[in-house]
Amino acid sequence: MQSFISDTLDDILLQTKSFENAVFILPSQRAKVFVKQACKDKIAIGFLPEIITIEQLIQQISEIEKAENIQLLFQFYEVYKSIEKNPDSFDVFTSWAFTVLQDFNEIDQHLVDTKDIFVYIRDIERLKKWSVKGTFSETELIKNHHNFLEKLQEYYIAFYSFLLQQKVGYQGMLYRESCKKIDEFLVKNTQKKYFFIGFNALNKAEEFLFQKMLATNNTAIYWDIDEAFLNSNHQAGNFMRIYKSTWKYFEKNPFKTPVNHFFSEKNIQIIGAAKSTTQQKYIAEILENSKSLNNTALVLADETLLPIALNSLPKNVTGINITMGYPLKDIPSSQLFLAVFQLFLSQEKLQKTITNQFYYKDCFRVLQHPFLIKFILNNDQFFNKITHENRLFISQKDLESLLKFQSEDAKKIILDLFKPFTSINQFIETILSLIFFLKEAAETLEKEYLFRFFTIFTQLKSLQQKFSFFNDLKVFSQFFKQLIATENLSFQGEPLQGLQLMGMLETRVLDFETIILASANEGILPANKQQTSFIPFDVKIAYGLPTYREKDAIFSYHFFRLLQRAKNVFILYNTEQDHFGSGEKSRFITQLEMMKKDISHKIITPKVISKPIKLKEIQKNSAIQERLIELATNGISPSTITSYLYNPIQFYKQKVLQIKEFNDVEETIAHNTLGTVVHETLDDLYKPHIGNYLKSTDIVAMEKVAKDLVTAKFSKHFINGNISTGKNRLIFEVANRFVSNFLSKEKQLLQDENNQLKIIATEQNLSIEIEIDGFDFPFKIHGNVDRIDELNGVLRIIDYKTGKVTKANLKANNTEKLREEKFHKAVQVLLYAYLFTKSTSFDFSKPLQAGIYSFKSLNEGFLQIDFAEQRKSPETLISEEKLNDFLAVLKTFITEMYTIDNAFLEPADLKY
Repeated sequence: MQSFISDTLDDILLQTKSFENAVFILPSQRAKVFVKQACKDKIAIGFLPEIITIEQLIQQISEIEKAENIQLLFQFYEVYKSIEKNPDSFDVFTSWAFTVLQDFNEIDQHLVDTKDIFVYIRDIERLKKWSVKGTFSETELIKNHHNFLEKLQEYYIAFYSFLLQQKVGYQGMLYRESCKKIDEFLVKNTQKKYFFIGFNALNKAEEFLFQKMLATNNTAIYWDIDEAFLNSNHQAGNFMRIYKSTWKYFEKNPFKTPVNHFFSEKNIQIIGAAKSTTQQKYIAEILENSKSLNNTALVLADETLLPIALNSLPKNVTGINITMGYPLKDIPSSQLFLAVFQLFLSQEKLQKTITNQFYYKDCFRVLQHPFLIKFILNNDQFFNKITHENRLFISQKDLESLLKFQSEDAKKIILDLFKPFTSINQFIETILSLIFFLKEAAETLEKEYLFRFFTIFTQLKSLQQKFSFFNDLKVFSQFFKQLIATENLSFQGEPLQGLQLMGMLETRVLDFETIILASANEGILPANKQQTSFIPFDVKIAYGLPTYREKDAIFSYHFFRLLQRAKNVFILYNTEQDHFGSGEKSRFITQLEMMKKDISHKIITPKVISKPIKLKEIQKNSAIQERLIELATNGISPSTITSYLYNPIQFYKQKVLQIKEFNDVEETIAHNTLGTVVHETLDDLYKPHIGNYLKSTDIVAMEKVAKDLVTAKFSKHFINGNISTGKNRLIFEVANRFVSNFLSKEKQLLQDENNQLKIIATEQNLSIEIEIDGFDFPFKIHGNVDRIDELNGVLRIIDYKTGKVTKANLKANNTEKLREEKFHKAVQVLLYAYLFTKSTSFDFSKPLQAGIYSFKSLNEGFLQIDFAEQRKSPETLISEEKLNDFLAVLKTFITEMYTIDNAFLEPADLKY
């Protein structure tokens, strides 16, 4: 493949025998490397030319150093404060300053008369305010906006003058100054010969400079374009057609050097794929099947997909050159620094600054970060202790006393992160100390991460020392987040070997045999029409500033230029629509399809291999059998039975393997804590009355102490928790309401003198042993009954439930249906009834009922076990015969649970 660089050098060598005084000017840094290599291949002996980018040339001409964006922002704020009497705070300023600097840059690059354009914008705003009656009313916001736009000229002049004195500036300023100094520069460099190579869309300043230099006859320019675009009305050739027809240089000199490669035979495949991940997986397949990757480029139209692309590369990609930077916000180190910021931001928000306490989640996030956790010897014990004690807030003293560190240095560095700071500079110093400490134990890649953040924090420190714009950590944190969202970590590697992974702009001047272009969707290629600017669209057109239309033409040029010399082209686009309506392939693909007919199309989808759902199954063995026998000896509870009925696998994990749920700090009162509080409160209220008949006056006495009891129970079970505000306060009030409503129902019952209520027992633990055929050991069944009472001669076994229970859950007319989850509450209540009757040798000539008080359905009253058939009158009395029937069913459940040939099998209809 004869590349553009090779063609250009061949033509230059025909006219120039020596490169001693030659200067090659290129549009990108990446192109310099490839041009230098091509020169080495073509020149056996002699000087290499000086190879620079257009930005470096502009810097030479203007004699001004280009400033970094952060530096410019701080300097702009300094100038802004000197103009405004009541300036915005720095965080408000940064929300609009980036856009203003971008507008200044664009205006200068295109040599627009600034006084003209700013007066024009001002007049437009004044027209908007004008009213025939003179009664236009404007809000404070609109007024501020108008005042701001009228001040743009003043900001520009002051800032430009300030930068000029400092001999630094933004890119547009360098361009404007270059245009002023170009004649002087050319006089100084008459012995040099300049070659502009591979340019396309030029701003007005570049057009002026290029024509000035071409007029000296010691400059040549080489364009990289195919005749298919130059000699037609194709958008990709828009700019070059204008230059060819309007520049005086081309009246006497040829337009170098259009080629005719686009219509040559190519293997072009247009591939639709669902979502970015599918695209990257298919790209991996293409790369895997490639014999050599030395002349292959993977171009990401959407550069944010770099992390996915890197993680999807196949094993045969041993060498790779990446021209894009890796976003700092995606680097693991950034999460550590953001976590340290969050420590103090949450502390201030939760009003814990005076006590220097930190929210436990923020502490965990810092201490569990991979960079730090390796320096803490007892991290598991520490986290478990905080969880067990339910500490929502942790002090620095707690950390000092509870943590054990790998070394004294580690102890000092990590604990210093939790120390109060008096200034932002002190905070930055703490971060820098942390970076210095971490780099000693870091791996090679981690050191790269840390060094990049070291440079950022060092720069921020020097700027803060000079300007002191960060008044508090919140502003500093917001700025840091903005910064890492725009900054990248540059990759280093061998640029001439292996796969080339690049963004669209980096492809300028370069040619590859195989091109893989990802994310060729409308809205990405070309980018959407949205532009952030304070200059209205019509003003931009009036003053020749670029709009989305010019940017579309630029993208069109890059797309089609990339394909000119390529032999194999794979273009992938996303076929799926998202919330913003993408999923439409780029218009450039449609244009390509119209220009070339030998294109293959395909839609790919991820390979979905359907497998039959295999339910989890655990075969029983002797070890499991031993554990089950131990369980039978210790006692099987109603919840154990219902756990097995719901999901045998869950039963196996909880009761056989004894795996406990992970405990976390309880910020919001858990449902089981609410249930425990209500149960224990009612137990304390009714226990003094065991063996006695209750009176309504007893209930009144209970109501007076109920709230204090609920509070005490929450203090016991919700350790270190706050129940005075927020969701916890609501749950606390719910618990109070549950108890007060229940007592109110009881009092209402007893106000009828015909009702006699006697408390027999509360929270009574009952147990019995049963024998089951086929097993040579007894089964202990036990349970804790919330309350046993006697109402008007009927003995009642009562279970309290803070959750929702309905009458339908307590239907027991069909014992075969008790296995269903819907009737598990009935199983529990019947088991309590059986335990009570057997452990007390109950006389079944007396009436017996069992049921539930559901605190969410108290208006339903006492919900009783009902043995009646559907649509028949309730049958709530429990007989010995009914309990024996239940016992038979219970024994089948236990037999199934204990039979060694019966595996623990996951139910097919399991909901969760």
